[in-house]
Amino acid sequence: MDFKTVMQELESLGKERTKKMYISNGAHEPVFGVATGAMKPIAKKIKINQSLAEELYATGNYDAMYFAGIIADPKAMTESDFDRWIDEAYFYMLSDYVVAVTLSESAIAQDVADKWIASGDELRMSAGWSCYCWLLGNRKDNEFSESKISNMLDIVKNSLHNSPERTKSAMNNFLYTVGLSYLPLHEKAVETAKEVGIVEVKRDKKKTSFLNAYESIQKEMDKGRIGFKRKYVRC
Repeated sequence: MDFKTVMQELESLGKERTKKMYISNGAHEPVFGVATGAMKPIAKKIKINQSLAEELYATGNYDAMYFAGIIADPKAMTESDFDRWIDEAYFYMLSDYVVAVTLSESAIAQDVADKWIASGDELRMSAGWSCYCWLLGNRKDNEFSESKISNMLDIVKNSLHNSPERTKSAMNNFLYTVGLSYLPLHEKAVETAKEVGIVEVKRDKKKTSFLNAYESIQKEMDKGRIGFKRKYVRC
């Protein structure tokens, strides 16, 4: 399938209701409003195609950019490619669910995520913390430095409440993910989450949300899911 065909297919799958939902979360035109599940049949036909992914991502169309993440080849992408993608990710659904997810399947994931976390830029930081969530929820515990993840928990404890809104949400999710999926620091994550307490995230045109990683980890403990790992990161 070529670029034109994919764009036509995506446009035909767009639904007004889905489009409104995406826009309410921060997407802007152009956007078709394609449910992510509806993209699977096209993705199956294409599988992995980095050059097509680049064409689609460059459109600025939310659905095309999301689909680019599904068919991208993270192993073929360089640090400058990821930097270019994060530059064009204009709201959190792109930074955290497209760019961070794609980055998490590359060999340079931790290096790039570390750089973004230290950047001071809201969506870069959000993508960096989110990338670690995807990594910790999928890769074996021994692929991470325990002292590094421990240090990151300290950073969350000391700076979460003063961070930008989207970064707060991603840091809270990091706390939860360490508590759920990274056994060496499960107890420290629980303690840190308790100290952090309720996290207030203000959102444009939407009600403020209140996040509580401690409660979320407790629920997973009650279900006996501690140590859970995802089989796949991308859909």
